[in-house]
Amino acid sequence: MPIAIIAAIGVSTAIGAYGAHKTGQAGKAVGESQAQQHEFNARVADLNAYDAGVRGAEAETKFRTSVRGLIGGQRAGFAGQGVEVGSGSAADVQADAAYLGELDARTIRHNSEREAWGFEVEAADRRLAADVARRGGQAGATAGNIQAVNTVVGGVMQAGMVAQKYGMFGLK
Repeated sequence: MPIAIIAAIGVSTAIGAYGAHKTGQAGKAVGESQAQQHEFNARVADLNAYDAGVRGAEAETKFRTSVRGLIGGQRAGFAGQGVEVGSGSAADVQADAAYLGELDARTIRHNSEREAWGFEVEAADRRLAADVARRGGQAGATAGNIQAVNTVVGGVMQAGMVAQKYGMFGLK
């Protein structure tokens, strides 16, 4: 009878230790899966940041081109009316258009830089989340292994107490 009890304790201990180990490994796999998802999202944010920069540069260039076209139209209009385009009010109007156009072009650039920066921050946040998920998974694996060892030690102690109770192996 005591051998059957000790055998049952051994089987129960082995199953418990195996289960604790597998639970830890599953936690590690979940953490790694989450980390990979965060890293994918970080790469998407990197691409979005790059895209924001490219779109901003194109919009800025296009806007500056339209401002030059506007100033050219002003010059043609003044010249068509017989006004000296390089001095006086005509020159002031053109200078104002150039100045305001430059302010708007810089606003376009700064807006695209801010948009890109937002995506860069998102990418950094996603990479940090990936690291946290990976560390959490590793901690889960370690905890599972510690629980497995604890289960084995507990099972050995329980089997030893049964053996001692029945006077087995010269224990009393």
